[in-house]
Amino acid sequence: MKPLGGLFCDLYELTMVAGYLKSGKNTQHAVFEYFFRRLPEHSGFAVFAGLDDLLDDLRDLRFSDTDIGYLESLGLFDTDTLHYFSDMRFQGDVWSAPEGMPVFPYEPVVAVRASLPQAQLIETLLLCRLNYQTLVATKASRVRIAASNDQVMEFGLRRAQGPDGGMSGTRAAIIGGCDSTSNTQAGKCFSVPVVGTQAHSWIMSFPSELDSFRAYANVFPEHLILLVDTYDTLNSGVPNAIRVFKELRERGWRGKPGIRLDSGDPAVLSIKAYQMLADAGFPDASIVVSSDLDEYVISDAKARGSKANVWGVGTRLMTGGFDPALTGVYKLAAIEDQGTWLSKFKISDSPEKTSDPGWLIPVRFTGENGFITCDVLFDAHDQSWKSGSVVAYDRLTLQPLCELPHTYHRSPTLAQVMQDGKRISQKAEVLDIRGFALEQITRIRPDMRDLHEPAAYTVALSAEVAEKKRSAINQYQRLP
Repeated sequence: MKPLGGLFCDLYELTMVAGYLKSGKNTQHAVFEYFFRRLPEHSGFAVFAGLDDLLDDLRDLRFSDTDIGYLESLGLFDTDTLHYFSDMRFQGDVWSAPEGMPVFPYEPVVAVRASLPQAQLIETLLLCRLNYQTLVATKASRVRIAASNDQVMEFGLRRAQGPDGGMSGTRAAIIGGCDSTSNTQAGKCFSVPVVGTQAHSWIMSFPSELDSFRAYANVFPEHLILLVDTYDTLNSGVPNAIRVFKELRERGWRGKPGIRLDSGDPAVLSIKAYQMLADAGFPDASIVVSSDLDEYVISDAKARGSKANVWGVGTRLMTGGFDPALTGVYKLAAIEDQGTWLSKFKISDSPEKTSDPGWLIPVRFTGENGFITCDVLFDAHDQSWKSGSVVAYDRLTLQPLCELPHTYHRSPTLAQVMQDGKRISQKAEVLDIRGFALEQITRIRPDMRDLHEPAAYTVALSAEVAEKKRSAINQYQRLP
């Protein structure tokens, strides 16, 4: 996708950059961290997505001549600030979790180290890229869980939040677990399978439903999925589809038949349609169900014995369903002062909004059973996690939670992906990211994958970070 430019930001980021320049902070470095506080409703995890697009944005970040002209017209910025914008190229470092990795509340998913003006400027760009794609990838992973081994097709382009949302949403949906998309532009850009059948308008444009089925079969005999619910699914659509399948078979056709149900009860209709197809000699027919599907509709239909084996999911996937946004945030974690890194800390009357101090790296611990157990936040310069047992501390009470034994496998979730504004990580194919995501999700305990009441995963603090947070809270509470 086309990288976003320097003006893709909120105005206050530009005015803060101007303020940093006038305050002599243009060379002072800082670390900002991206994380979220709340999972989408009924989700036990989120699937991280959007990184590749963000890195392209940062690599190519520019203010064009027309951008500078527009900023000048606002009357807010002096000549020195406009020159800064004109000459600016992002020169920061970025650490990130890999796309497709399950991530959890309150842990850094991306860390940016750059000069204060540059780190601040990219806030909205970063949040826009990562929040939406992570939301859709997470929703797609839940649909994937509900569908089990059935095929899942992404059908959401026409209901997406504009063309840009359509492209990034499709990318995220594939990462989260969809097998294919109706979005042909995304098929080309991301090298993913594209699918499609016909619309009700095709059926209605012919003298009869049977005529429309015959005409479509004549044009696309090898990719034959007939839309059977235009007039009467069980008394007209399915019988006419069976008639066409039989006519083709009598002429030597060896393709796989398929029907699509775009309305009605997906359990009841698919069961009855399957029986009709099986009785006619087509027990292996594809039964595609679409229309306002999500993980709840699919899981309910399957629980009631649905015979559908392909699911086309659109609006509720591309829009996030009941969650219109992932509320990710980008917060200052540390700032450099004469060669020393000082931890920064946000305190709040709402304990869940009180941040964890310093530049932190999550370390993921995996038990002998192969399931991930706990993520512990360590200071970026603390290497004590590499061996021995580790005591994990509760983020809110700052009391010990558990001791993770030395036998547990452990690894940091973040790795450096950009250095001095240049990408150092290889681009990954979307389908490869999807494969990684699906494998990583198998490492989450089954009770955390429940679609209704998932068990919570633990994100904890190391002993050093817990003590630093306790000291910071005590210090602020003593202030007048």
